[in-house]
Amino acid sequence: MKLIKVIILSIILTAQALAQDVNFESVDLKVTSLVEGTLLRPADQSVVPLVIIIQGSGPTDRDGNQPMVMNNSLKYLAQGLSEAGIASFRYDKRIMPMLRNRTLNEATLSFNDFVDDAKAVLKYFQNSGAFSEIHIAGHSQGSLVGMLAAQEGADGFISLAGAGQPIDEVIIDQLERQAPGLAENAQQAFKDMRTEGKAEQFSPGLASIFRKDIQPFMLSWMQYDPKVEIAKLSCPVLIVNGSKDLQVDVEEAQLLAEAKTDAQFAVVENMNHVLKFIEGSDMENAKSYNEPNKPLSPGFLEIVVDFVNQ
Repeated sequence: MKLIKVIILSIILTAQALAQDVNFESVDLKVTSLVEGTLLRPADQSVVPLVIIIQGSGPTDRDGNQPMVMNNSLKYLAQGLSEAGIASFRYDKRIMPMLRNRTLNEATLSFNDFVDDAKAVLKYFQNSGAFSEIHIAGHSQGSLVGMLAAQEGADGFISLAGAGQPIDEVIIDQLERQAPGLAENAQQAFKDMRTEGKAEQFSPGLASIFRKDIQPFMLSWMQYDPKVEIAKLSCPVLIVNGSKDLQVDVEEAQLLAEAKTDAQFAVVENMNHVLKFIEGSDMENAKSYNEPNKPLSPGFLEIVVDFVNQ
């Protein structure tokens, strides 16, 4: 059965290549009814490592983009890996086809749906037998998704701008810095969710977090502590954060590193949340989220490539 799957994947790579140049070939693959993505593979190599790239929160596509937000961060990561002789698979979040088909129901969406998708991708490529190793790289929310999926036998795990605390604690910390008047109210609402299963008393300013339809998703996300989950991994681990990340502090990465003491830990100077180099102000930082031609931060790709090639 595995031999048949290897042959089928080889046929797909040969017959359905959508784009090809001297460095890599690009093939669109459908793993499940809700998971479609792009496999980039060096054109001149047959058996190479594979990195599965998992995107962050929101309606994020395989390139790391959202409606009104285009930076191509994950696309450039995938291309950079291929140019270094490493294959990659990146995919659209299941929210994307749901939005296109008008089938998205927030009230029934669970964080575990994203984990199941990542596990399905990992199993798909494990069964193919087409790659020497399979690593998972999760960005932002995808870090937690990835570390949960990686427990299913990945050969390596890479956390990119991943939180080290449960999501409710992350949000409270952010509010204490950015909107301190709402932090206490949010803390009580999260407490109500943990004890009662729902929150009913919260500020209108927190509706994006606590509105009724989104609460089941938040509750399913809150059950996981990244420090606990990363410690379960027996594979090699790399933890990366940027010093100019406005969304996930370096301290979050340090928490992960403390929980997984044998992990490699790297802080990329002047890299922001979307993996771009920032020299100046927060305005420059925010602007980079919509600069699709801006390259990845210098030094970042080399750190990831070195880890995969070890």
